[in-house]
This record gives sequence, structure tokens and C-alpha cells, in this order.
Amino acid sequence: MTFAPVLKRIDAYERLIRLDKPIGWLLLLWPTLWALWIAARGDPSIEAVIIFVLGTILMRSAGCAMNDWADRDFDGRVARTRDRPLAAGEITPPEALAVGAVLALLAFGLVLFLNRFAILLSFVALAIACLYPFTKRVFPLPQLCLGIAFAFGVPMAFAAVIDALPWQCWALFAAGVAYGFAYDTEYAMVDRDDDLKVGIHTSAITLGRHDVAAVMASYALMLALLSWVGVEMQMRWPYYAGLAAAAGMMAYHYTLIRGRSREGCFRAFRHNNWVGLAIFAGIAAAYHLPAIP
Repeated sequence: MTFAPVLKRIDAYERLIRLDKPIGWLLLLWPTLWALWIAARGDPSIEAVIIFVLGTILMRSAGCAMNDWADRDFDGRVARTRDRPLAAGEITPPEALAVGAVLALLAFGLVLFLNRFAILLSFVALAIACLYPFTKRVFPLPQLCLGIAFAFGVPMAFAAVIDALPWQCWALFAAGVAYGFAYDTEYAMVDRDDDLKVGIHTSAITLGRHDVAAVMASYALMLALLSWVGVEMQMRWPYYAGLAAAAGMMAYHYTLIRGRSREGCFRAFRHNNWVGLAIFAGIAAAYHLPAIP
């Protein structure tokens, strides 16, 4: 008896939910952690951290399965996605839906350990996650929808920690949406030519020659919102050091995307993980490092 077919199927499932590509769940995780630390004033419970980290990984994985199911008629015609297991015929559409459903149920099981408000918000988060893959057919800026989906961990974190959604929550949420719109537009710039042939909408196509300007404007809005939060909450200097580091990375992204090459745009997209990490490091350090005399 050989285990090769079983191992091959497990590998296909792993690639379906992108466990081999952690950049997706990291980009989803950073705004959630910003909110979790700020809502808890720098001292979130270890239980909350575990729930949100595992929940983020599970929901991102479920979203990938759902996205591939929704895009199964398009992915085979796009160079970057034609080898995905569903597009390549390694698994069937019902299998992809089943995998997504199981992962979403596991994520919901984690949410049940949170309060009632967070549980209710999780249904909104699920609806947005399920809606996003289909916006590419009808909405000219589907990357805005992805930004909303990827930033929805912010209100869930505030709901779980303080059972309320204050102005800081919405400022961080808006910053997260701008962050998601910027990096997913960079991602869309990679596939622009293929997406034009397929006939789906993306911000890179809709914005045309203004795509680079829109990415940089989104970054600027994100930094402005986060700076406002910092000033109003009287955050200590490491917070602004984190924002400054993120701003430097964003300037670097401009050098990568201004030529609109596939390689440069994809590199900028992947580099956004470090932007989110720099901001989180600044937030965490602001609560634990001493103020400058």
C-alpha cells in the first residue's frame, strides 16, 4: 500500500488554502493586532491573542478556498493562477467548498470563546468574505471590498476587548481599508493584462495610469489616520518610529511600482508584510518602553 495519492491530495489542499504562502494571513493579521493592542492598552490577554491569530489563519484559508471556487472559470486563463489545484483539476469544486466550510466552522468555534458582540460581528465578517470574490464581476474597485474584509478584524478585536466600537476603532478600520486597497492594487497590477483578457474588474484596470498615484494616496491616508490616533491617544515615541519606518517602506514601494513591471509590483505587494509589522512593533513598544525625558 502506498501513501502517495493521499500525500498528493493533502498537498493539493495545502496549496488550495495557501498554507505554503503565509503572506496572505500575515497581511490580514497585522491590522487585527494593531486593534487588539490598542483596545487593550498594550496588555491583551494571551487567550485573545491565540484566538485572533488562529482565527485569522483559519478564515484566510477558508477565504482562499471560497475565492478559488468563485474564480474557477477564470484562474485557468491567468498565468499566475493557472496552476492552482482547483484550476488545474487536482481537486473538484465541491471539495473546495467543503474545505472552505470546514475551516470557517473551525474559525467560528474559536469566536464562540469571545463575547456576544464579537460573535455577532463574526457573521458580518463572514458575509463580507463570501461576497468579495464576486465583486470582481460587477464592481470597478473590488480591492476596496478586499480592504474592508481584511480590516474587519479591527472592530472584532475592539468588540472582544471592550465590548464597544469607539472612534479609535473606526479610525484604525479606515487605515486598514486603505492599507488593503494599496497592497491589493499592487497585486492587481501584476495581473492587469490577464485580467483584461478575462474580463473582470480590478482597481489596476479601472484606475489606469492613475494606479500608482492611487496606491501612494492610500498609503498617505493610512499614515494620516494612524498619526491622528497616535496624537489623540498620546502614544509614546516608538509609535511614531513605527510609522516612520512604514513610511520609508512605502517610499521604497514607489520605486518598485512606478515602472509597473510584474516583478516590481509583486515584490511591493509581498513587502507590505514588513509595513504591517513595523506599525505593530511601534504600537507594542509604545506601551512598554519609557517616555523620553
